[in-house]
Amino acid sequence: MRRKKNKKKKILKVLTILLIIGGIVSYVFLMRVKNIYVSGNILLTDQEIIELAGLENYPKLFKTTSYSMENKIKVNSYVEDVKVSKDIFGSITIKVKEYNLLLKNELDNTMYLSNLKTLPSDNNVVGIPTLINSVDKKILESFLKKLNTIDRTILSQISEVKYEPNQYDKDLFLFYMTDGNYVYITTTRLNNINKYDEALKVLEGKKGILYLDSGNHFQVLE
Repeated sequence: MRRKKNKKKKILKVLTILLIIGGIVSYVFLMRVKNIYVSGNILLTDQEIIELAGLENYPKLFKTTSYSMENKIKVNSYVEDVKVSKDIFGSITIKVKEYNLLLKNELDNTMYLSNLKTLPSDNNVVGIPTLINSVDKKILESFLKKLNTIDRTILSQISEVKYEPNQYDKDLFLFYMTDGNYVYITTTRLNNINKYDEALKVLEGKKGILYLDSGNHFQVLE
């Protein structure tokens, strides 16, 4: 009798374990996406990334693989890289790395990305300068690569960029700043623009032309 009871207990334990496993499996297969967390995006909205990933209708969690979502999001030209992770509680985390937007080109209505590719201009994009005249392709590529190293807060203070070569410098540019000042600078010295805010403190509110192409002198405009 004891053996029969022990067998029944074992069978009940096995059935209980199987029911628990079956319940967990059913729960996972039937669970829908509950929460979506998006980070690292500036150019794209959270909703745009959610739609790219195919998550706008909060589908069942098991139907969405991290790999497939990453590939869908990477199709967008703004996206350099993306990592997607899921947990068993129905949450999906999307970490996006976008290319930097460097410059708008007024002549052909395009925008340059940090990978040197171009996109059609978007009037909703702010905080990047506008190139207002033509530049030799090689000089422009070199300029863009250097521009990508500039602090983003400084870049947002440049309103327009004009190519102004002379007999001494073939890579000379004139920056029209949002505060009304002007800056002459060459591609090779472009990192000096990162000190622009420091230079303003010395100028005590005066407006003029800051020459960063050869030395660091300021000409006050009357």
